[in-house]
Amino acid sequence: MRSEFERIYNEYSSGICGFLYKLCGSASLAEELTQETFYQAYKSLHRYNGSCELFTWLAAIAKNTYFKYLRKHKRELLGCELSELEGVIADIDERPEDLAERRELRDAVIQAVTRLGKKYRDVVVLRIYAELPFSAIAEFLGITENSAKVIFHRAKRQLEAELKSQGFIDDVR
Repeated sequence: MRSEFERIYNEYSSGICGFLYKLCGSASLAEELTQETFYQAYKSLHRYNGSCELFTWLAAIAKNTYFKYLRKHKRELLGCELSELEGVIADIDERPEDLAERRELRDAVIQAVTRLGKKYRDVVVLRIYAELPFSAIAEFLGITENSAKVIFHRAKRQLEAELKSQGFIDDVR
């Protein structure tokens, strides 16, 4: 079993690490979470029943590992720099007022996303941060592609409404 798991690790670790990097935006954290993902997969390998692709199963473990990390480090993450959370680097010539507004908006968006229901939050994170297509999100979450699109649309409307109520956006379509 050990040599089989080594083969699985060698084949899928770079893809899982890339997936986690898209979620967290930090190479070192992605590597750490990849190790934890494969540790959890090794402990649970006997539960893999082949009903989905092995990568999908590993990605589900990776997503859960990442969300567990987020819950554990929530306070630290909310204080992170914008570039670490969103992969956006502020323009050096940007006015301090603009940078402050962007940070305030970023914090409001993060708070709004964390308040979404689990299924909405999962779809938003996978679509926006992991940049997955709806077909992959559907397979990943065990739902139809149309359901993933509907959930994303509803989550987006909830986020827009909350940001409007806080005065960050003017109109919600």
